[in-house]
Amino acid sequence: MAVVLRFVNIEGFIRERFLDLVHVSDTCPLTLKNKIIVVLVDNGLNVQDIRGQGYDGASNMRGEWNGLKALILQECPYAYYIHCLAHQIQLALVAASREVNEVHNFFQHANFVVNTVSASPKHNDELLENQAAEIAREIELGELDTGRGANQIGSLQRAGDTRWSSHYKSIKSLLKMFAATVSVLRSVATDRSATRNSRGDATGALKILNTFDFVFILHLMEIIMKITDILCVKLQNKSLDIANALDCVSNTKSLLAELREDGWESLFEDVKSFCVKHEIDIPDMDQRYVDVTKSRNKHDNTIVIHHYKVDVFNVAIDQQVIELNDRFCSQVTELLDLCSSLDPRHDAFDKSMICTLVEKFYPADFLVKKEIGWSVNYRISSLIHLTIERSKIANHLLI
Repeated sequence: MAVVLRFVNIEGFIRERFLDLVHVSDTCPLTLKNKIIVVLVDNGLNVQDIRGQGYDGASNMRGEWNGLKALILQECPYAYYIHCLAHQIQLALVAASREVNEVHNFFQHANFVVNTVSASPKHNDELLENQAAEIAREIELGELDTGRGANQIGSLQRAGDTRWSSHYKSIKSLLKMFAATVSVLRSVATDRSATRNSRGDATGALKILNTFDFVFILHLMEIIMKITDILCVKLQNKSLDIANALDCVSNTKSLLAELREDGWESLFEDVKSFCVKHEIDIPDMDQRYVDVTKSRNKHDNTIVIHHYKVDVFNVAIDQQVIELNDRFCSQVTELLDLCSSLDPRHDAFDKSMICTLVEKFYPADFLVKKEIGWSVNYRISSLIHLTIERSKIANHLLI
């Protein structure tokens, strides 16, 4: 476990330093908490002086009652938990969407399809040839626009847990190269010179691609991740300040809400058109939906279209919003918003907001209540003047 400290030095500048690399026998929250405290004490640091904590967002860190953040808060109530704005948030959102069984199965199947097609250089070459032929055919039919840089031939992208936006790129590439992918798989499935395993995998991948369920979720996740990927990319920008980061989060939640409210009809029509184009059977939407996770005598009267709209479309979007709300709850949002008043580059840089920050989140740091008034105002005014002067000097040196 790596321990890194962020602190304000004696000159008022924020610094971040690697403190220690600690071996842990397990990753349960109590073990991690005890190790962190030992590291701090060994370095002469007081646990009660912690004013914030942030981790990688794993479940053992974020547990509301027994997670590491809660255990640290028991030791120091001012150690407010702030999720790292950029750390693998796309992976967290993907994990949230997987709370829907159908979406979880989709990602499993998508990885299988991509791995099957990318199993050999020969398959990749066939994929590129088929994609080039498909692009030429669609241009001839007037289904694609032409122009410089348009219709470039790529390859299927693998989704990886260590690569930003890889899940979104994987979905986009599979959607773009769907016909070419099907052609390659058909070729492998019927190639007698291929191994039995290769033919079997290709046949299985074909069956997956030619289902309405897979196509529906492919389109749904492409739309959802197009929205969330914008947020993920922006949060990686080191120049992004707190206020703009919160605006990005708020805007993403608004776009997801709009998609849930108004996006069903257009999505459903796109999926149906796609299925017709690729000769994929569309189920009767008014038939009773058969849930394979339930026994025959426990089936309800849910129809197919209700399942896709309510149980998949709505719930998949809701899971994204829930995840964002969990990471950027009202307390965290308010704390970050008030903290923007500490940034001399921001319009909110004023002492009234800093006083509000002190009164609401760190009152015990100022023993006498009136100290939050006159004394803090005086100190903040001095800090603002000093910070502005230092900013001017820094800008002059840069010039």
